[in-house]
Amino acid sequence: MPAIQSGKILVSGANGFIAAWVVRALLEQGFSVRGTVRSADRCSHLRTTFAEYGDKFELLVVPDITQEGAFDEAVKGVDAIEHTASPFHLRADAKPEDFIVPAVQGTVGILKSALKHGDAIKRIVITGSCASVLQNEPKPTLFSEKDWNNQAPREVSEAEAAGTSDTLPTMTKYRASKTLAERAAWALYEENKGKIGWDLVVLNPPFVFGPTIHDTPTPETLNTSALQFYDMLTKPNPNPSVLLTGSCWVDVRDLGRAHVLALLKSEVAGQRIIVSEGPWVWQDWLDAAPPSDKYQKGNPGSGKNVVHHIMYDARRSVEVLGMKYRTTAETTKDTVADWEARGW
Repeated sequence: MPAIQSGKILVSGANGFIAAWVVRALLEQGFSVRGTVRSADRCSHLRTTFAEYGDKFELLVVPDITQEGAFDEAVKGVDAIEHTASPFHLRADAKPEDFIVPAVQGTVGILKSALKHGDAIKRIVITGSCASVLQNEPKPTLFSEKDWNNQAPREVSEAEAAGTSDTLPTMTKYRASKTLAERAAWALYEENKGKIGWDLVVLNPPFVFGPTIHDTPTPETLNTSALQFYDMLTKPNPNPSVLLTGSCWVDVRDLGRAHVLALLKSEVAGQRIIVSEGPWVWQDWLDAAPPSDKYQKGNPGSGKNVVHHIMYDARRSVEVLGMKYRTTAETTKDTVADWEARGW
């Protein structure tokens, strides 16, 4: 499939943390954007944020992405789709289906709408997650695009059969949802490959940090990963050992750019790509924070000796997509500047 250099791009869940930066990156590249949101009251902030782009930015309300045909109107007349809408939170009382149903049905639903009504669509890019790549291993592991998280869906299935799913860790439920959604997307794509005019790309990021441009009037309204970042830097932690825990990360602005590159590069067709800057522990972010009594100090430098248990081979994102990643220092500086500009 040739690269997509112009046209109108559909972005699902456009008011989300990642999606808002995808919208900005697309508009800055010269694309027109149709964003979907769940309700009309989520439109005003986005319209203000992207007002300078005039009629190149439009919004459509899709109340329930799990409903059959939810995206039928949204996909008409667009040249590509960036599907970002999927739940991510850490509510312990959430059932597995609270994650799995919207993740799987939303992803499969938008692909089915594209099959039926997306005559002009050339590529669909899905925001996946490294949650569908990693598994809990007893030793430090470097994961790549060849890896799949078969562990989390199995644990959910076994717990549901035993009637103990309520006791599952929240991250297990989330990881299962991302794995099952991506598996379902590739299965539907392969099943219909011979009769569709579009190809599929899945971008798999780990934790996503950085400044926000979606509607966040207070720290409490930040999305899950951004709120964790805020709390770690601004609130005393009763358990210092937490500061030496972590994972891998990418700046939200870099992920937004990756979604644009996934359209511009013809050679990424049919690929899943890990988008990750590298590993971190919370102490790394504290070390990068500006000198101020507002921000926690922890034990400076202690993160340098940590053996990272989870790592990702992100070479494909550099070699095929052409990604260049922001550093921990850059992301911390810009995120803190965003907070201070808001008076937090």
